[in-house]
Amino acid sequence: MTKRVVIPVKTEIQNSKISYNIQPKKADDMKTKQSYIYITTNKPNGTLYIGVTSDLIKRIYEHKNHLAEGFTSKYDLNKLVYYEIFDDIENAILREKQMKKWNRDWKLRLISEFNPTWKDLYDEICG
Repeated sequence: MTKRVVIPVKTEIQNSKISYNIQPKKADDMKTKQSYIYITTNKPNGTLYIGVTSDLIKRIYEHKNHLAEGFTSKYDLNKLVYYEIFDDIENAILREKQMKKWNRDWKLRLISEFNPTWKDLYDEICG
């Protein structure tokens, strides 16, 4: 079963809603060419980072092992607490840009509804 979440968004048309497929998939399913947006943190309700990638497992591994300098390494943002799956990178990039404009409370609510305990989802996506 696919879990669907309807998230209100600000657009030129007031009160519009967009539905996104955010059902976590098993590692075997993640090997197809899909794209992902994700949120990492260092602790519940801590600093947040929103990113986009075509290889979620590899990208989170890089965050966990500080393989790239930058914001996530500086603040140790290595816990995957949220992600969405897309069939193409263009839609994932649009979603990432949209979410980066959100206020912090919206992001916290989104994470809490998807992952109430803010557990690190990395092991789950690895299978």
